[in-house]
Amino acid sequence: MKDEKNLMDLFLHRKPVGILLSLRDSRGKYASILAKETDCTYTHALKILSTMENHGLVEFNKEGRIKEVMLTDLGADIAHDLEGLVRRIGRLPGDKKRREKPEEGEE
Repeated sequence: MKDEKNLMDLFLHRKPVGILLSLRDSRGKYASILAKETDCTYTHALKILSTMENHGLVEFNKEGRIKEVMLTDLGADIAHDLEGLVRRIGRLPGDKKRREKPEEGEE
C-alpha cells in the first residue's frame, strides 16, 4: 500500500509527468536535458528518474561516461495514458469568473 501511494504522489506532480512525457517523444535522453526541459535541478531529476527506475518505468543505458534514460514498455504505456490525461485537463474550461469578466475594450 505504501508503495502505491509513493507512485501516486510521483505522477500527480508536474515535473515527473513532464519528464515522462519528454521521454515519450525520444529514443533516449540525458538526465541533464530532462532536468532543463522540466525546469528542475539535475539532482531532483535524478531522484525522480531513480524512483521511476525502481518501478520499472525507465532504464538507464550507460556507454562509457554517457548515460541515457529510456522508457520501458510499461513506462511508454503510462506516458501515453498521461498524455491523454494532460490533454483532457488542458481542455477543461478556465476559471468561471475570469471567463465572465469582459476584456478591456469589449463590452
